[in-house]
Amino acid sequence: MSIMKKFRIPLLGAFLALSLFSTSYAIVEPPKVPSALIDEGLAKTYKKSTQDTNVIEALELLKQTSGEYSRKAILGDNLTRRPIKIEFKNLSEINPAYANFDALGWKKSGKLYIYINKKHQSAPKEALAALLAHEAIHQDEFNSLNEETYAWTLEAAVWTQLSEDNLELQNISHPLVERENVIKKLFKKGNYTSAYIRKFVISNKGYQNLPERSPGFEENL
Repeated sequence: MSIMKKFRIPLLGAFLALSLFSTSYAIVEPPKVPSALIDEGLAKTYKKSTQDTNVIEALELLKQTSGEYSRKAILGDNLTRRPIKIEFKNLSEINPAYANFDALGWKKSGKLYIYINKKHQSAPKEALAALLAHEAIHQDEFNSLNEETYAWTLEAAVWTQLSEDNLELQNISHPLVERENVIKKLFKKGNYTSAYIRKFVISNKGYQNLPERSPGFEENL
């Protein structure tokens, strides 16, 4: 069955997601219309996670997609029962090995963080929404091939839904859009299932030492 039609949400996750893409891209974007000011009520809803207008708009977009679970997790419906803090960050400051990661999940003092590579600050909100849908799945210290397959497939599903509502998004030259278009092709090639995404995850050198299963992700997709 299509994963867009039947998405089982697990109870547990992991806290680290590696990027499959480390190539440098030139960022060439069409002029952006400045975002409207976020109304006070919306800002209040997300204030414990972010004050970034583009991120707030990205989170709001998840309401329309398979990523609504992730939006709720970011607001606090996760294993820690606390909102997940979202920040744009130079990831090499954490560890030089993370310099080209697109995003990084982190757990510190019982709190969850999603650090997004600073190069993605100018990314379309739809691409940020897909990335956040992925990262919010990771909620504890355990990780597995099953979990990464699930997170990447959810990201692909969200980007597919949002980009097919606005076909111009697929033509924007931006590294995060490039990432999303790659996994969207795999998603569609697998007839909207995880079939080819799982092969991509298994072949990723960053995941070579991961176990097949982790808590909440005992079954293969």
